[in-house]
Amino acid sequence: MLRDVTFGQYYPSDSFVHKMDARVKLVLSLLFMVGIFFVESFVVFGLITLYLLTVIAVSRVPLKSVLKSVRGIVVLLFLTALLNVFFTKGESEPLVNWWKIQIYKEGLIFAAKMLLRLTYLVIGSSILTLTTTPVDLTHAVESLLKPLRVIKFPVHEFALIMSLTLSFIPSLIEETDRIIRAQKARGADFDTGGLVKRAKAFVPILIPLLVGGFRRAEELANAMNSRCYEGATKRTQMRVMKATWRDLIATLFIVIIFTAVFVIYAKKATWGENIWLYF
Repeated sequence: MLRDVTFGQYYPSDSFVHKMDARVKLVLSLLFMVGIFFVESFVVFGLITLYLLTVIAVSRVPLKSVLKSVRGIVVLLFLTALLNVFFTKGESEPLVNWWKIQIYKEGLIFAAKMLLRLTYLVIGSSILTLTTTPVDLTHAVESLLKPLRVIKFPVHEFALIMSLTLSFIPSLIEETDRIIRAQKARGADFDTGGLVKRAKAFVPILIPLLVGGFRRAEELANAMNSRCYEGATKRTQMRVMKATWRDLIATLFIVIIFTAVFVIYAKKATWGENIWLYF
């Protein structure tokens, strides 16, 4: 399960998406994450699927690496679908009416749409992190938040915290996996028993993980102090980010797609036709 976490991991490649400006990728990813919740038609969900497959193909990132992020939230997807199926009421006759359990067609449709939204949300964020290094992503956040310096917001410090967090995630995952394998070699059992037993079995993992995390943080702080690091001073970047024709093409592409999504959403809200609910 831990190896399925792709957040913070970077897949090196020389693709069109990798060469895009990190600021543009971040803004387009946020637009995608917001726009996906306005999709109400399964036809549009199909278009979004084609869009994601196109981006994955252009980025040259293996589909297996992207789908690993979805495997990590299978339990969340299952619980979300279960709650929506059982607690979403509809105007039509229930498909299942047994004791206090009622399942409506509207509940099944809403659960399917919510599953697609969450899945595409995770895939979209995974594509961003797999094609953008943590350093570039940090510089993008710092560049986009520069206007907040007017109100004395610590933009550089915030970007630094974000960069350190992203860089620590793979290390902590690797260390957790190493501790689990070491505990299994000593006879620990993490795969059998009920939920309470499995939770108790993970307690011996948390202590060395926390100790290792604090040790890494202390070593990093000492290294920064020994190099006379001062975040408040004006710092320059070794590589200046510049938008190119790739960013313009990608921006036009995703703007056209989500303009169509918002138009369809507006038509559905205005006309109120039931056909938009299913198609």
